[in-house]
Amino acid sequence: MLTTQDRILIEQRVANDKPSMGTAYLLGIFLGVVGAHRFYLDRRGSGIAMLILSLTIIGLIVTIPWHIVDWFLIAGWVREKTEALRRDYTMQALAGAGSAVGAGV
Repeated sequence: MLTTQDRILIEQRVANDKPSMGTAYLLGIFLGVVGAHRFYLDRRGSGIAMLILSLTIIGLIVTIPWHIVDWFLIAGWVREKTEALRRDYTMQALAGAGSAVGAGV
Protein backbone atom coordinates (compact mmCIF):
# COMPACT_ATOMS: atom_id res chain seq x y z
CA MET A 1 0.00 0.00 0.00
CA LEU A 2 1.22 3.49 -0.80
CA THR A 3 1.61 6.11 1.87
CA THR A 4 0.32 9.65 1.52
CA GLN A 5 3.89 10.83 0.97
CA ASP A 6 4.33 8.31 -1.87
CA ARG A 7 1.15 9.56 -3.52
CA ILE A 8 2.27 13.17 -3.20
CA LEU A 9 5.64 12.31 -4.76
CA ILE A 10 3.90 10.48 -7.62
CA GLU A 11 1.66 13.48 -8.31
CA GLN A 12 4.69 15.80 -8.26
CA ARG A 13 6.48 13.59 -10.79
CA VAL A 14 3.38 13.47 -12.99
CA ALA A 15 3.01 17.25 -12.81
CA ASN A 16 6.67 17.70 -13.81
CA ASP A 17 6.73 15.11 -16.60
CA LYS A 18 3.31 15.40 -18.23
CA PRO A 19 3.06 17.14 -21.60
CA SER A 20 1.82 20.70 -21.59
CA MET A 21 -1.64 21.20 -23.10
CA GLY A 22 -0.65 24.71 -24.24
CA THR A 23 2.50 23.52 -25.96
CA ALA A 24 0.62 20.71 -27.68
CA TYR A 25 -2.01 23.14 -29.00
CA LEU A 26 0.58 25.69 -30.14
CA LEU A 27 2.49 22.99 -32.01
CA GLY A 28 -0.80 21.73 -33.45
CA ILE A 29 -1.82 25.16 -34.67
CA PHE A 30 1.48 26.44 -36.04
CA LEU A 31 3.31 23.24 -37.05
CA GLY A 32 0.41 20.80 -37.17
CA VAL A 33 0.63 20.22 -40.91
CA VAL A 34 4.06 18.60 -40.43
CA GLY A 35 2.90 16.64 -37.35
CA ALA A 36 4.95 18.43 -34.67
CA HIS A 37 2.19 18.00 -32.07
CA ARG A 38 2.16 14.25 -32.71
CA PHE A 39 5.91 13.98 -32.10
CA TYR A 40 5.49 15.99 -28.88
CA LEU A 41 2.76 13.63 -27.66
CA ASP A 42 4.78 10.47 -28.49
CA ARG A 43 2.72 9.54 -31.55
CA ARG A 44 5.78 9.21 -33.73
CA GLY A 45 4.43 6.83 -36.38
CA SER A 46 1.59 9.09 -37.46
CA GLY A 47 3.85 12.13 -36.99
CA ILE A 48 6.29 10.69 -39.52
CA ALA A 49 3.39 9.97 -41.88
CA MET A 50 2.18 13.58 -41.60
CA LEU A 51 5.70 14.90 -42.12
CA ILE A 52 6.27 12.83 -45.26
CA LEU A 53 2.81 13.61 -46.67
CA SER A 54 3.24 17.33 -46.07
CA LEU A 55 6.23 17.40 -48.45
CA THR A 56 3.95 17.10 -51.49
CA ILE A 57 1.03 19.21 -52.69
CA ILE A 58 -1.30 16.20 -52.77
CA GLY A 59 -0.13 15.23 -49.29
CA LEU A 60 -0.97 18.72 -48.01
CA ILE A 61 -4.54 18.20 -49.18
CA VAL A 62 -4.65 15.24 -46.76
CA THR A 63 -2.67 16.68 -43.85
CA ILE A 64 -4.46 20.04 -43.59
CA PRO A 65 -7.83 18.52 -42.60
CA TRP A 66 -5.99 15.82 -40.62
CA HIS A 67 -4.29 18.38 -38.39
CA ILE A 68 -7.53 20.33 -37.95
CA VAL A 69 -9.22 17.16 -36.67
CA ASP A 70 -6.24 16.67 -34.34
CA TRP A 71 -7.06 19.97 -32.60
CA PHE A 72 -10.09 18.22 -31.13
CA LEU A 73 -8.07 15.15 -30.13
CA ILE A 74 -5.11 16.83 -28.41
CA ALA A 75 -6.83 17.26 -25.02
CA GLY A 76 -7.65 13.55 -24.86
CA TRP A 77 -4.12 12.59 -25.85
CA VAL A 78 -2.65 14.79 -23.10
CA ARG A 79 -5.02 13.23 -20.53
CA GLU A 80 -4.13 9.75 -21.81
CA LYS A 81 -0.40 10.47 -21.53
CA THR A 82 -0.86 11.93 -18.01
CA GLU A 83 -2.78 8.86 -16.84
CA ALA A 84 -0.14 6.56 -18.34
CA LEU A 85 2.58 8.43 -16.43
CA ARG A 86 0.56 8.22 -13.20
CA ARG A 87 0.02 4.49 -13.70
CA ASP A 88 3.71 3.87 -14.48
CA TYR A 89 4.93 5.86 -11.48
CA THR A 90 2.44 4.14 -9.19
CA MET A 91 3.60 0.72 -10.39
CA GLN A 92 7.23 1.76 -9.84
CA ALA A 93 6.42 2.94 -6.32
CA LEU A 94 4.56 -0.27 -5.52
CA ALA A 95 7.43 -2.36 -6.87
CA GLY A 96 9.91 -0.30 -4.84
CA ALA A 97 7.80 -0.57 -1.69
CA GLY A 98 7.45 -4.32 -2.14
CA SER A 99 11.20 -4.82 -2.56
CA ALA A 100 11.93 -2.56 0.43
CA VAL A 101 9.53 -4.54 2.60
CA GLY A 102 11.01 -7.82 1.36
CA ALA A 103 14.56 -6.61 2.06
CA GLY A 104 13.62 -5.62 5.62
CA VAL A 105 12.23 -9.04 6.51
